[in-house]
Amino acid sequence: MTIESTLSEFFGAWSNLNVDRIMDFFADDAVFHNVPLEPAIGKHEIRSTIDRLLGGLLKGVTRIKMEVLRTVSSGGIIFDERIDSFGVNGQWISLPVAGVFEITPDGKIGAWRDYFDLETFMRQIR
Repeated sequence: MTIESTLSEFFGAWSNLNVDRIMDFFADDAVFHNVPLEPAIGKHEIRSTIDRLLGGLLKGVTRIKMEVLRTVSSGGIIFDERIDSFGVNGQWISLPVAGVFEITPDGKIGAWRDYFDLETFMRQIR
């Protein structure tokens, strides 16, 4: 399995809103950082962050689509440019994102950093 295929499966778990499956992709000591928000460190904090997103800002989400526009990888690092879209309360919210993933030798996500403009997101959910 390539690191690119791991990422593709990971995004598929998001599209199915399967938090248990999403968590399977993370190393125990992983870091998830939605820049400009605070990072979540370790699987417990990552799970809490995802649950808060889906139960808070994205409450009512019924679908998630992560459309990868470009991917570059080197070693265990993947950079991607995406459009993340969320079906919430009958409307789509879309957000341009640049992501950086660090994949461990055993194929787990050791770090995930997404860079985006929070105001672009907030304008759409108001």
